[in-house]
Amino acid sequence: MTIDWAHFTPWGSLYGGIVIGLASGLFILFSGRIAGISGIVGGALRAAPRDRAWRIAFVSGLVASPVIYSLVTPLPPVTIDAAYPTLIAAGLLVGLGTRYGSGCTSGHGVCGLSRRSPRSLAAVVSFMLAGFITVFVVRHLVG
Repeated sequence: MTIDWAHFTPWGSLYGGIVIGLASGLFILFSGRIAGISGIVGGALRAAPRDRAWRIAFVSGLVASPVIYSLVTPLPPVTIDAAYPTLIAAGLLVGLGTRYGSGCTSGHGVCGLSRRSPRSLAAVVSFMLAGFITVFVVRHLVG
């Protein structure tokens, strides 16, 4: 394994992690809710009208952030080296795992682990293990 030193961004990653941690902490402090994206989006689809507004505002902020950032600095190029059927299958598997695991990486990994939730620890270990196995199979056994 080699590190692409030209694109290695430890400071940007550190700052991003700090912002995500602060935002998640402030969100739970002021609303009493976990900043799990799958729960927020899923809840927006079936929530009461008064509960739907903050969920839509949260998701709108996630969508608007890169747009606003792109006004300040150019976004890096995005390249996806997978075919559409692979992307569709991956999306369905992630959605299935999110439902089966009762949450996503943001809810379990960021918020659940910081609250020392045993369920979140089990979920994150499962996410990571599934990712390791998938990469091994795709890179070494299939491709």
